[in-house]
Order: sequence, then C-alpha cells, then structure tokens
Amino acid sequence: MSSTANTKTTSQFAAALLGCTILAGLPAAALAQDAAAPAATPAEAPAAPAPAVTSGEQGDVIRSIAVAGAQRLEPETILSYIQLRVGQVYTAARADQALVDLAATELFADYSIANSGGNVVITIAENPIINRIILEGNRRLDDEKIMDEVNLAPRQIFTRSRVRADVARIIELYKRQGRYAAVVEPQMVQLEQNRVDVVFQITEGPKSKVRQINIIGNEAFSDGELKGEMVTQEAGLLKIFSSNTSYDPDRLQYDQQKLRQFYLTNGYADFRVVSAVAELTPDKRDFIITYVVEEGERYRFGNVEAVSQLRDFDSEFLTAAIGIQEGDWYNAELVDNTIEQLTETAGAFGYAFAQVRPEFVPNRETRTMDVRFTLRDAPRVYVESIDINGNTITQDKVIRREFRVVEGDAFSSLQVQRTTARINSLGYFQENFEVEQVEGSAPDRIILQANVQEEPTGELSLSAGFSSLESFIFQGSIRQNNFRGRGQTVGLSVNYSRYSKSASVSFTEPYLFDRNISAGIDIYRQDYSNSYYKNQTATYQQSTTGLSARVGVPLTEYMSVIGRYTLNLENITVDENTYFADYDGDGVSQCEPLRAGRYLCDAIGNRVNSILGVSLVHNSLDSRLRPTRGENASINLDVAGLGGNTRYVRATINAAKYWNLGSNFIFSLRGEGGHILGLNARGVTGDRVLLTNRFFLGEPDIRGFDIRGIGPRVIRRFYSDIDGDGTVEADELTDINSRNNADDALGGHTYYFGRAELEIPLGSGAREMGIRPSLFADIGSVFGGRAPTLVQSPYPDGLFIPQLDGNGNRTYFQFQYGNDGQLLKDSAGQPLPPTVVTVPIAPNGALNTPRGDQLPAFVEEYVGNSASPRLSVGFGINWNSPFGPFRIDIAKVLMQERGDETKTISFNVGTAF
Repeated sequence: MSSTANTKTTSQFAAALLGCTILAGLPAAALAQDAAAPAATPAEAPAAPAPAVTSGEQGDVIRSIAVAGAQRLEPETILSYIQLRVGQVYTAARADQALVDLAATELFADYSIANSGGNVVITIAENPIINRIILEGNRRLDDEKIMDEVNLAPRQIFTRSRVRADVARIIELYKRQGRYAAVVEPQMVQLEQNRVDVVFQITEGPKSKVRQINIIGNEAFSDGELKGEMVTQEAGLLKIFSSNTSYDPDRLQYDQQKLRQFYLTNGYADFRVVSAVAELTPDKRDFIITYVVEEGERYRFGNVEAVSQLRDFDSEFLTAAIGIQEGDWYNAELVDNTIEQLTETAGAFGYAFAQVRPEFVPNRETRTMDVRFTLRDAPRVYVESIDINGNTITQDKVIRREFRVVEGDAFSSLQVQRTTARINSLGYFQENFEVEQVEGSAPDRIILQANVQEEPTGELSLSAGFSSLESFIFQGSIRQNNFRGRGQTVGLSVNYSRYSKSASVSFTEPYLFDRNISAGIDIYRQDYSNSYYKNQTATYQQSTTGLSARVGVPLTEYMSVIGRYTLNLENITVDENTYFADYDGDGVSQCEPLRAGRYLCDAIGNRVNSILGVSLVHNSLDSRLRPTRGENASINLDVAGLGGNTRYVRATINAAKYWNLGSNFIFSLRGEGGHILGLNARGVTGDRVLLTNRFFLGEPDIRGFDIRGIGPRVIRRFYSDIDGDGTVEADELTDINSRNNADDALGGHTYYFGRAELEIPLGSGAREMGIRPSLFADIGSVFGGRAPTLVQSPYPDGLFIPQLDGNGNRTYFQFQYGNDGQLLKDSAGQPLPPTVVTVPIAPNGALNTPRGDQLPAFVEEYVGNSASPRLSVGFGINWNSPFGPFRIDIAKVLMQERGDETKTISFNVGTAF
C-alpha cells in the first residue's frame, strides 16, 4: 500500500514546554578545568526541539513501534512513557499525545514520530548528562552558599526547566541579601559523549538601599518621629555602617507592627496602616517605601476593672492592684503588661492554664476606652512529670537538680521562672533557654520539659593584648565548666605581663556527694612588681604561693553561706643596695624608710598568712554572665592569725542590682565598702596594718583616676629657683600635682565605692558587631591609718648640700613631726629645731642618700587621707571586635582631694589566636 509523506511540525509544543533559550558558550575557566574536553568555539545551544509527526493514511493499524537514537535509555523504558500500542489505529491525535508525553519526561532534547504503513518509528535525541556546575562572577556570596540553593548536580540529566528553577533560586538568594539588581545568565558548554558543563554567569549588582521613606496621613506625629520607631532606615552618610538601610520585605512588615504599636501606646486605638508599598527605582539600585496611615481619634482610659472567675482571687482586690487609672491616655502596652501580671499572679498560685481575656468597649463620643480583664476559671495544676531532652553529655541529674519544683508539686510560674534562670546560669545550653509547659494527662496536670541544646563548655583561650594598667599582657587558660557532664569545673590558667606573672589550678564541685553543698579548691602562684606605678618612691617585688579551699551551703533559694580557708606563703623584697643602709656602722643593713617609702620597710620579708573567712551571699540575678535584672549582695569576714605571722580582721560588703528598663536599656547600681583592723605589733611606722594588706582605690574601680590614684599618700615637693633670680625662697616649691614628685600611695584601713551605669542599646547592626556603650558615674574613697612621720630637709632657704662630718659621713636635717603628721612648732609658732641625721652606708659601701650625693631641699606633705567622696562621670564602650575584646572609658573627674591622681582615658584591648 502506498503512503503519502505528510509532515506536521509541532514546534508549538516545544515552545510552550521549554519557554526559554539557553545560550551556549565556552568560558576560558571551563576549558581550564576540563582539559579532556574537545576544543570548541562558543556556539548556540541546541535549539528548542521541533518534533515532527510523519503519518501515512489515517486509519493505519500500528503493526510495530521502534525507537531510534537511544543511548542510555532502553527502548522499552521510552515506550513506557507514551500511550501508543501495537494494534491501535494510528491517528494524528494519538501521535501528538505521544509527543506531549515525551516532552513531559524532560529527558529528550529532540524527538519525532514517523509512520509508514503502520510501522511507527520514534526518533529521539537524549538530553545530555551534566558534567559539572560552574559559578562565575559571584564575589559577595561564596560558592558553597549558592550551591546549597542549586538542585542541578553532576551526573544528573540536563533539563531546561531545572536550569530555570535554579536561576530563580539564585536570584532569590541575592534578593534576600538585598541585591535586587542581580542577574543570572545560564550557559551550557557542550562536551564529548553527550556531556555538558552548566555555567551560571552571575552579575551581582549593588546592594539595594532604602533611598526614601514617605509617610502619608500622619498629623499627630512628624515623619521624623515615626521613622525613628522603624527598624528600616533611609540610606545616608551617617548610616554607612548600618545594616538597616537595605530593603527587607520581612522588615517592612515588622515596621508596620512597630508603627501600630507606637500609636496604640499613645492612645490611638483606631490606628491602621492602609497600605505599605515598596517601589524599586528604575535603575534597580534603591527602594522608595510609602506608608499610608489613618490615625483616628485619641482615647483615654474609661472604666477599668478586673473580674475573677477563680475562687482564690477577689475581683475588687485585683481591680485595685491594676496600675491603670481612669483618665490616663489609652496605652496598649499597659494593657499587655496587666494581662501578663494577672497571668503570672494566677500561675504563682498554681493555675498554669489560667487565661486573662481583655474586653474593650470604645465610646467614640467621649473618646474613652473601657477595659475589663476577665481572669477565666481554670483548675489548679500539679506537675505530672519533668522531662529532660537533648542532653548527650550533661547528666540528667545536673539539670534536674536546678528545678525548683518536683513531680507532684503544685505548679508555680515563679518557680518555673527561677528554674529557667538557674539552668541558663549554668552556661551549658543554648541562649534564652526556657522550660516548656505541656498539658498533662488530665486538665489539672502539667508536664515540664527541658528541651536543651548543649553548647561547648570547654574553653581553650590564648590571648595577647595591651592594657593601660599593665602594658603588654599574655594569657592562656584551659577550662572545662561541665567536666564529665557532672557540672564540675576544672581550670588551669597562666598569665604573664610586664609587671605580673601568675599560674593557678582550680576545681569546683557544685553538689558535693549529690547534696546541695558546693566545694572547691584553688592552688596558685603569683609574682608581682609595683614598678608599673610611675610615681613610687620604691619598687618592690611580691611573690605569693598558696591555696584556698571553700565550702558553700544554701540557706534559702537565693541565699547561701560560704566558708573558706586560705594559706599564703608571701615574700616581699626590694633592692637592698638602693633601699637598705647600715645606720649604726655595725655591718648590718636595714631598710631606710626615707628611701624605700612609708610602710614598705614593715612589709619586707617572708611571711605566712593563715586566713579563715566566711561570706553570706544573696544572688537573684537572671544570669551570671550578663545580668539584666536581679540583685547580688555579700557580707564577708576574714580573720588572719590562726597560725602564721600576719594578724588582722577584715570585713567587706558589696551589693549590685540590675533593672531592665525596656527596649534593652539595662540600669545597674553597685556598691562596696570595707574596713581592716590590724592586730600585728606596731612596726617602724607605728601602724598595725601592713602596706600589702591595705585597701587601695583607683582605676579600674573608679574610672577617671589613675591606678591607686585615690587615698592617703606622701607628696615630696622640692625647692628650686623657680623665678630664676639665683635665690631659692620658701614659697618656691614644685607643684603638688607634679607626677614626678609623688611618693607611693599608702592605702587605707577603710574604703567605700559606688557605681551607677546605664547600658545603651544600639541598632541591630551595632549589636551584631558586639558594640555595647554605657554611661556611668563612679564615687568612692579610701582613708584611715596612722599618719607617717614626715621629713623636711633642710631649712627652706636654698639647696642643702650634705656636709661631711668628722667620720666622713654625710648628714642632712630632719624636722620634728607629731603623730598627726603636722610639723611641731614652739610657742612662737616657729618649727622646732631639726635633728641632724647621719647619712648611712648602703650594703655595697656607697653613700645611701635619697638623692645621691646631693640632696635638694624638700618638704613632705601627708595628703588624701579623707573620707570625702571622689566623683567621676563618663562613658565607655565594650566591643567584641574581630581581633578580640576592646574596652575604652573616658571619664571626667567632678570631685577630688589634694594629691589625687586623675586619668581621663583608660582602655584594654586583646586578641585571641
């Protein structure tokens, strides 16, 4: 039977199914990455297939179906995709349907059907196999982040629909980064063996900013006030480092809620955002956002009452406890706070599922809003079980022992909040952990779940930095805060700086023998030099080796008592050739107070300190790492002298309180104070308290003052020919504030110190950078102790040149002073005659005079021993910078005493590696 070859093209199917043309090219990068690929020139990708149907006479019965062009797929598999079968009558409709079925598989680059007298031949060209995926042009996003969005993968079959989908996903990824002008052009590089490289050529474009924010319909508040409430900010030079100037659709929705919240808290109960439209500028670089708002009328509170359906609560009592007064401007935030307050009150009495439903009755004529809070009936709830999930290292008992309720107890929301705070304070789990409440097997049962996500608790720290106190610093420590998952803390640390070196080993068991008793021990060694203090008369070194053991027992939920014992082996030394001398010529050298500084001679030598102490501690902070609310206070008493050769009684007290003022403003108050009573025998200076046991105050406790810059000290002022007339008069003394002429700070027996600080929140961009600024005010003083004997040399009428006596020793004059440090005078008001003191010989045989061979005339004054407060104010910035923690404080001293040493800027910077 003869047949006529009538060809029917079906390019319309291909165009509808494929919908895009993918350009082909061969980038140089692709050639370099695939040396095995044959050389090729950029060429068009296979055009959209135009399958054809060649049909014989209508009505031919299909006698056979063959497949031509198959390489990877079996003919039987290809035939299974279509509905043509042997024995059917061949029609154009059935052939077209077969083409549609083949297109739906997305396995073929080209396909056609031909019929010759019932013998049907299906000719196909299989889609290529993907060899690799190549990204080009991406700089802002790394390959890994983009490839996570790409579904195409090597050894998969190439299809145009998958390429289109991946292009859309990559563009969406860039949109989420604020780059709405990003363009992704897919390219296909043909390789041998029907393989292709798929190249996504990316043009990232600039980050789309918010160029302008328009607000239409606002009358009560200006555009600036409303823009200040929004998270999204207009781009500008002052916002160059802010991340809030980029466009974000989610942030747009959030800003609408912020606007509504702002108006509702200011009495506009009918406020609504009519529309919020973000328009992309023609160059696709920026957005213009336009809000249309309706403010409505402003309302005041009308009748406000609480109605209780719980038998344990009286409606009148609850109404009286509500902090909303009739006539106040309506404030939705006060309503929310009242709901939370009533819910927490019910929860504290065991009603875990109590609901507070507010009912609003607006009166538009009087513009008042009546509010009724209904505390709905609910059964008293008991804890059915406590479930702990997610802990793989931490033992269950470590978490369970922090719960303030147990199975069978009446539910208390306050106890659950306390449990949450205690578990958060462990530092073992995710931030903002909360105990979840799940309904139990009955309406009066509740299940408490601790779904924890364990965080690393081991700390390995190596840091180096620079401090305004200790110059260069190196610190290394290893610490495990959850040793063996038992909640124990084990630590080893080493510190080295220009002026101090220390090493310590510590161990803490918070629950000794699984009882609520804490215990710990520290073993340490510290070598210290006071040479960092630039104004000292003498430089000394102090070495301390010791151990400290402690035991803590809780008295209440928030209060505990801690007992401790400390044993220190202490050695204080100075350079004997500089600060020692032979006074009586017997060959035995002694410390010279005039040279070594007041009180230091009493402290020199080896000493054993045996100290027994006890502390009463109250702690209700919500976090020990970064508290935002709560109190912390302690009273401490230490007694030295139960063994050893140092004796004193020291009492100190400190307290701190934190308030969350809302909007991430944290205000805190802190205070300290203490007194030491010396029990040692009186030394050369007549004081019972050694220099090393006294209290000192200054930086960093009171910013604005130098280290040990506050409190008693001896100032030595020298006579000099200030006016240059060749004669030194009695009033020609150096300035008391000259740092080069100051003696050592002597410390005091009593001190107090206080601080007020407000932590100021910044935008999300600054928070992401770890910047936390604060304003502060510091106040305090240190005073008390026996006044030292002062020296004046010689008469204030010129330079005194020491003269040789008959034995060859040099001499100088020393005026007479009383115990109060004042110059002794006769009845005529003149200073008593000075005594002549022989200049002693140093251990190395040299003359040991305070100024070498020549002693200028000087006057010493005892200053700073006053309880009057020293006050400073300023601001500081904490920054967790990429190169380590950084802290800088700038302070202004408002109140000080004669002799105090001030310091405007102090900082500390370190780096971890």
